[in-house]
Amino acid sequence: MLRFIGKRLWDGGLTLAALVTLTFFVMRLAPGGPFSRNRKISPEVQANIEAAFHLDEPIWQQFGRFVWGVLRLDLGPSTRHRDYSVNDLIASGLPYSLTIGFWAVVIAALVGVALGLAGALRRNSATDYLAGTVGVVGIAIPIFVIGPLLQAAFALRLNWLPVGGINDGWRSLILPVIVLALPNIAYISRLTRTSMIETLRENYVRTARAKGIGWQRTLWRHSLTGALLPVIAYLGPATAAIITGSILIETIFAVPGIGRHFVDAALNRDYPLVMGITLLYGAILILFNIATDVVRAILDPRIRNER
Repeated sequence: MLRFIGKRLWDGGLTLAALVTLTFFVMRLAPGGPFSRNRKISPEVQANIEAAFHLDEPIWQQFGRFVWGVLRLDLGPSTRHRDYSVNDLIASGLPYSLTIGFWAVVIAALVGVALGLAGALRRNSATDYLAGTVGVVGIAIPIFVIGPLLQAAFALRLNWLPVGGINDGWRSLILPVIVLALPNIAYISRLTRTSMIETLRENYVRTARAKGIGWQRTLWRHSLTGALLPVIAYLGPATAAIITGSILIETIFAVPGIGRHFVDAALNRDYPLVMGITLLYGAILILFNIATDVVRAILDPRIRNER
C-alpha cells in the first residue's frame, strides 16, 4: 500500500508541476498585461509599476522567482489588490468556499446514495420514480436557474431565508448549499442506482444467498461495498470542485469566496492571484483524487494490484 500511495503522490506532483508551468507561460505569453488596460497612466509610470512587480524581467527569471516563492509559501502581492498579498486574498475567500462546499458534499453524498439505493432496491416503484425524477431535474436544470428560483421562493416571497451575502450566519448558507448539492445529488443517485443493480446481479452475491447468508447481511456487507466504488471514484474530483468553490454559486448568492477572486483575477490579468488559485485548485484536486484511489484500493485490492 505504501508503494501504491507513493506512486500516486509522485504522479500527482508531476501533474501539478505541469499544470502550474503551463498556466504560467500561457498567462505570460498572452497579449497584454495587468496594467495595459489602464489608459490613465503614462507609459513611464506603467514601466515603473511593471518593474516593481518584476514584470520587466525575462520570462524564465519570472518563473524562477515564482517557483522560489511557492517553495517559501509566499505567492507575492496581487497586481490588482495592491494592499493585499495573494496569500491574504486566498485566506479571506477560502473559508467561505470550504464551508459551503463541505456541507454540499455531505448532503449530496448522503441524499444521493440514499435515493440511489432506494431506487435500486425498489425498482419501478414510487420511490424509484421519485429518485429518477430528482436525478433528471438536478441534471437538466442548471444551477443559474435553480438558484434564482429558490431565492424568489424562499427569500423574496416567503421571507424565510436571506437572498444572499454572509451577514445572517448559518441561515446564509442554506440556499447556496442546497443549490450546490442538487446537481451532485442527481449524479450520485443515478450512479448508485445503476451500480447497485449491476452488483446485485453479480455471481458472488448469488453465491452468498445460496449459502444461506441473510439478505440484510448480503446487501450491506457484500453488495454495498462493490456498488459504492463508482460513487467513491466520482466523489473525489467532485468534492475538490465543490470545496474550491462554485463561481456561479458565489456570484448568485454574493458569497465572497475564492471562485469570485479567480474570475476577477483572470479578467484583470492578475498574474500572481491566478497562479496562486490555480496552484491551490490543482493541489486540492490531486489530493482528493489520491485519497479516492487509496479508499478504492482498500475496498477493492484488485485496484492496488493493477498499478
